[in-house]
Amino acid sequence: MWRLPSFFFLAAELCAQTAAPGLHFDVASVRQNKRGDCRGRWDFRHSQGRVIAENAPLRRIISRAFNLTDDRVSGPDWLDSTCYDIQAKAPGAVPDPDLMQMLQSLLTERFQMVAHRDSAARPVLALTTDKGGSKLRPYGDGVPVPTLTDGRILFMVRHMPDLCERIGKVVGRPVIDKTGLTGDYAIVLTYLPFGAPDAETDILTALRDQLGLKVEPQRAPLEILKIEAIEKVPTAN
Repeated sequence: MWRLPSFFFLAAELCAQTAAPGLHFDVASVRQNKRGDCRGRWDFRHSQGRVIAENAPLRRIISRAFNLTDDRVSGPDWLDSTCYDIQAKAPGAVPDPDLMQMLQSLLTERFQMVAHRDSAARPVLALTTDKGGSKLRPYGDGVPVPTLTDGRILFMVRHMPDLCERIGKVVGRPVIDKTGLTGDYAIVLTYLPFGAPDAETDILTALRDQLGLKVEPQRAPLEILKIEAIEKVPTAN
């Protein structure tokens, strides 16, 4: 088991619970995926009372369960290099927040995960809608994938946390979603790296022109999930 050194622990009564009691999947399978050392394509999706992860890094699964970006989950390095397959079914259709609390319970039970939330004021970028409104289209609308011929980078995701994470990695600052947009979207973004000759197509300009979104510098409390202990091998199904 991986554990933080003892001087990192807070008093037991101050540690936040990682999941609300009483919310559990009816059926769940959790297995380590040992193909390709976690370097292949991964997928994570949730809808209609189901959670499916295929070859997904454990840090990504944890971050989605707690509605955070990957950079806000503090834990051992192997969380990025060890992937898992999860098939879980809730007792009927449930709201997404309840589904994610079930996933939190599953992580606690199968990986013996102990974690607590922390917060500190830091410089961030707030992702908001531009004055003309969002241009995002629902997932499944058949958004065409552009042909790239000028060195642009293509980025495609379905969820806002993934978009925030990509923007944050490019600009070097955490990005907080304040759009109020939830659900699955066909998010297709093409851009050139900063410093490229065509400055009009950097990621922030592309964000505004292609998706109808923008970022604003702010200083805000940033929630972080600190993992104190976690097993690499999940308990048996």
